[in-house]
Amino acid sequence: MKNNRLPHTKKQNLKVVPFFLWVVFSLLTTAGYAQVKGTIDSTSIKIGEEIRYKMEVQADSTQIVVFPEGQTFMPLEVIDSYTIDTARNDNRYSLIKEYALTQFDSGQYTIPRQKVMVGDQVFFTDSLKVEVRDVLVDTTKQKMYEIKPLVEVDASFFNLKKYIWWILIPLVLLGAIAFFVFRRKKKKQAKEEELPAYERAMLALRRIDESHLLEEDSHKEYYSQLSDTARKYIDEEVYDHAMESTTDELIAKLDEEIKSGALDLDKQTIEELKSVLKTADMAKFAKSKPDIGTAKADRNVIERVITETKEAIPEPTEEELLADEEYRKTIAEKKRKKKIILGSLTGIGVVAITLVTFILIKGYDVVKDSLLGHPTKELAESQWISSAYGSPPVTISTPKVLIRNEYQLTEEQKQILKGNETFAYGSILGNFYVVVSTLSYQQQTEVDLKKAVEGSVGYLEGNGAKNISVKNEEYQTLGGAKGVKVFGNFEITNQVKQTTQKNEYVMLNFAEQGGFQQITVVYDIEDRYARDVAQRIINSVELRNPK
Repeated sequence: MKNNRLPHTKKQNLKVVPFFLWVVFSLLTTAGYAQVKGTIDSTSIKIGEEIRYKMEVQADSTQIVVFPEGQTFMPLEVIDSYTIDTARNDNRYSLIKEYALTQFDSGQYTIPRQKVMVGDQVFFTDSLKVEVRDVLVDTTKQKMYEIKPLVEVDASFFNLKKYIWWILIPLVLLGAIAFFVFRRKKKKQAKEEELPAYERAMLALRRIDESHLLEEDSHKEYYSQLSDTARKYIDEEVYDHAMESTTDELIAKLDEEIKSGALDLDKQTIEELKSVLKTADMAKFAKSKPDIGTAKADRNVIERVITETKEAIPEPTEEELLADEEYRKTIAEKKRKKKIILGSLTGIGVVAITLVTFILIKGYDVVKDSLLGHPTKELAESQWISSAYGSPPVTISTPKVLIRNEYQLTEEQKQILKGNETFAYGSILGNFYVVVSTLSYQQQTEVDLKKAVEGSVGYLEGNGAKNISVKNEEYQTLGGAKGVKVFGNFEITNQVKQTTQKNEYVMLNFAEQGGFQQITVVYDIEDRYARDVAQRIINSVELRNPK
């Protein structure tokens, strides 16, 4: 591996120069000898059965080993990738990596050679042949069914929006049920509150009769409801502090009303009320338990007191009726606003609890990007396209179709080149940029990749890149195409936003089939999804059919 800085070059007159896919393998200078071997537990399986592919590497303890990832075993599919098993013997490691493979079509298949990087060296396992047999089915006994239609599925491992709906829908249903139950109860209470005070008091007494509290020996609750019924009626019709007043204070107030002429009530009735309220106080606070006959008699006293008090109250004037109606409207409006605020706070609380739960489980960035969206994350989760570009062709998988860029050759270039094709997606100033370029020559030409590499990065400076670092190393695809990988980082200024962005780049350079191919990927270092997208694109690059 070479590490060097780019020499200053003149800006080249290039409209589009290919950028190249990024792949990060941590490489250390290695010494010693490494062995790589790939084996399978069976060479013949039935459709859908599992094959265990074991990859064993013997390497020095100072070397970093990178095993293949993704669907590199095609035409067989990887259904599981197991954890690396490591054993140490003095200064050497024995690493075993296993994969579970399968195939759902019968036939003879070849598991392609697998690339393993040990330090800065590349090793390939042997290709292995596998037979996939049909499963015999007795159609006279096994009932056959129509093939189900294709169904679109979400390729994302974690779809936050889907999980939010699964949580919100039950919460909304439970909330709706609770709302209607609560609303029904409130309507019933509101309907009762619309009744005149006297009718509400009589309704309360009937409920006391139906409660069977005396039969259940609940004297405290019986007298509490009885005294509250009398106090509520007096509170609404005579004295608006009857509920919080003591028995003596209430009786004194009623005496004042009688003396002033505001209440035409017999003195004997006041004494009977006082007696019942005193008995109620004893039952509530001193645990007194009058006999059932006395308790029922006290109930009749309360009914008589309420009835006589109703008859003793003068008819309200028209001004009093209007003031009372206005007061009722004000109270109703306050209750309505309170319900709206309570409902809004409940909804906000449910959403907030749901979001906090997902943030604690998956992290803030994942939740934010899933709800608000992230351009590179959407690229990673989209339906990828595998296609061949240019001539000689470069096969590559990308999240979006690369668009052809028109580039007119000069007369001088036409004498040398037969064709120049460039396909790109994105912008060098954006989060992600990928370019595929191919050159074909008029005559058989041997391309010096080292010189091509020296000139291929010059366009970065021409597009405003600064502080460019350059590293290069030999690279080989799964199909055996050998080339040079150039990678590093640079800074570039967005003249519109006046911001400086730090990018990483990778260029793969090949000289296959008498031509020159270059694949470039550039991405924002701060973009947490771009690295994985670039890695996936790099792994898909191929110029030859795997052997």
